[in-house]
Amino acid sequence: MTSTETPTVDNGVNVGALLDARKALADAPEAAQFQWRAETEWIKGTHSRGTVRTFRGLGAEQEHVSTFTFDADHPEQFAAEDQGATPVEIVLVGLGACLTAGIASVAQLRNIQLRSVKATVTGEHDILGILGGDPEVPNRFTSIKVHFDVDADATPDEIAALVAQSQKRSAVYDTLTNPVPVSVDVN
Repeated sequence: MTSTETPTVDNGVNVGALLDARKALADAPEAAQFQWRAETEWIKGTHSRGTVRTFRGLGAEQEHVSTFTFDADHPEQFAAEDQGATPVEIVLVGLGACLTAGIASVAQLRNIQLRSVKATVTGEHDILGILGGDPEVPNRFTSIKVHFDVDADATPDEIAALVAQSQKRSAVYDTLTNPVPVSVDVN
């Protein structure tokens, strides 16, 4: 490579397609209305299995290439069988995954080569709330912390900017930090 050639960055993100999609959806905002879906079925005890297969978007029903399953349970310390991550741990995984995907996308757009990205996500949680042991204790996390270790061809300020932009565009971060109406019904 000569000194005038720009190295090719490949973080595995097709930024051109993302930018084309952004423009197309800005011109047809009704197609940008998505409905994400997950079905969860009780297995036994506190063990359940979530399945993700279909969603609605781009004005039509869509289907993933594969069906994805997620087992959820509680640990033996809760008198359960520990057949999967707890639901709150799955929330933490979702947050870390969403932010990490954003970092990869923004890095590709900004021509920054990533070597590794690791998110460590921790949530503080007083379980007396969910156990009904103290009516004053909330059921939710009391705090969540995300720590990133990023190895990239970038300055610390550029890496901080990647993380900040990812956070700004993260659907999961926004969902967790802003109230979202949730309705529950039963047949």
